Amino acid sequence: MVVVASKALVIWVGILALAVANGVLRELVLTPGLGTPAALVLSGLLLSTLIIGVAYFSLPWLHINYPVVLFIVGMEWLILTLVFEFSFGLWQGQSWYELVEAFTFKGGNIWPVVLVTTVLAPYIAAKLRGRGTA
Repeated sequence: MVVVASKALVIWVGILALAVANGVLRELVLTPGLGTPAALVLSGLLLSTLIIGVAYFSLPWLHINYPVVLFIVGMEWLILTLVFEFSFGLWQGQSWYELVEAFTFKGGNIWPVVLVTTVLAPYIAAKLRGRGTA
């Protein structure tokens, strides 16, 4: 299990890099072109798709065959994401109120959908590959 957790951490770092690139795309291209609400929705959908894609392509490397382990990997990714988001936000001087506001779907923000996708991505990827769900 330690090997799976270590591999899941490496994969999450890749997801983090994609999330940062997605945020840059949103701020530099999508928001100026589409406005904030549409940019947030599109960015959230794009990030969700990227997370499932990463899970899909990394699943063979993880060698997971049980749904509970897929769920554990998804939970590891969620916990790492939340720790990063809150730590980075606090480091930037955001208040707890501002940080929690991201969970309210306010102004087109679909961050909760991205978080649910993060948890379910390994399981969805296994289903798409036709394995690891029995």
